Amino acid sequence: MTSSDLYPVSRLAAVQEATAKAGLDALLLTPGPDLRYVSGYDAKQLERLTCLVVPASGEAYMMVPRLELPAAQASPASRLGLEFVAWDETDDPYAIAAARLGRAAKVGLADRMWAMASLRFRDALPGAEQVLAGSVLRELRMRKSPAEVAALRQAGEAIDSVHRQVPEFLRAGRTEREVARDIAEAILASGHAAADFVIVASGPNGASPHHDVSDRVIQAGEPVVVDIGGHLPNGYCSDSTRTYSVGEPPAEFTAYYEVLHRAQEASCAAVRPGVSCESIDAAARDVIAAAGYGEYFIHRTGHGIGIEGHEDPYIVAGNGEPLEAGFAFSVEPGIYLAGRHGARIEDIVVCTEDGVERLNNTTRELVVI
Repeated sequence: MTSSDLYPVSRLAAVQEATAKAGLDALLLTPGPDLRYVSGYDAKQLERLTCLVVPASGEAYMMVPRLELPAAQASPASRLGLEFVAWDETDDPYAIAAARLGRAAKVGLADRMWAMASLRFRDALPGAEQVLAGSVLRELRMRKSPAEVAALRQAGEAIDSVHRQVPEFLRAGRTEREVARDIAEAILASGHAAADFVIVASGPNGASPHHDVSDRVIQAGEPVVVDIGGHLPNGYCSDSTRTYSVGEPPAEFTAYYEVLHRAQEASCAAVRPGVSCESIDAAARDVIAAAGYGEYFIHRTGHGIGIEGHEDPYIVAGNGEPLEAGFAFSVEPGIYLAGRHGARIEDIVVCTEDGVERLNNTTRELVVI
């Protein structure tokens, strides 16, 4: 994979077409995932404005602070044939962008745009309605290209290599924080550019899905939920959860872990084009509820993934959107018994033309250390 595969020149034209189709006059994309998706430029978030202006018709251009111009020109955005409009410290870049854009009735702002920039654009374009650029970009971003799937596959293989090392780090007498430090180092060593999150949730902390880490000492006989992920230098993300036990776990835990394992298998098996996002959620939830643990599954079954760890589509009740080939998302049911313990199994999957590909392939059986 190269940057031209992941961030093709043709994408800008597709975005411009989608902008016009949505009835917007322009997209205004400041540093963040939207800008990187369209241009390949992983720009710094600064108080100085960097903004890709994509009009519904006419030529797109990139507003950049003059001191950031070399970085912008060295980025994949340089392949797009854009004009880089460098502005100086005494300029008002919002006024410059607005003057070049002209009269605009409706503009899409990058979903992760700082409020500071949003308000400045509101003042510079006083007659323009502001909406989220995601309303235009989500349809494109959800449908992963073969190159994007390959990048996610690479990320999945890298994070799998870290999970295979977790039994070396987990043992009674160590704190969650000590284990997490070793895992974070392993994530970087696996080829990730950064460890975006490391959850090590032992014993009762395992009943909190987003626990993070603490100085709690891991005890013998305790289950431990390990949810880890990061992003590769190309921007694409990993995310995988496995549950371990330091010694033999309680019998009640073993019983519901088997239920969880069946639920996760059922949910993955249900993935294919045309089925709804909510049906994938229901496939896992029905198994868990039938076993009497429905009230302990307290979150959606999954989220999309790409250049963001969480993006569309969301695998949740009420989302009737049908899956399409190229949709990439997590399948991660969990069971959480407050004050005691919890468990989660998470794979990233891709909907293929005729079914599903799992991008995480370490064992989903309970690993007893």
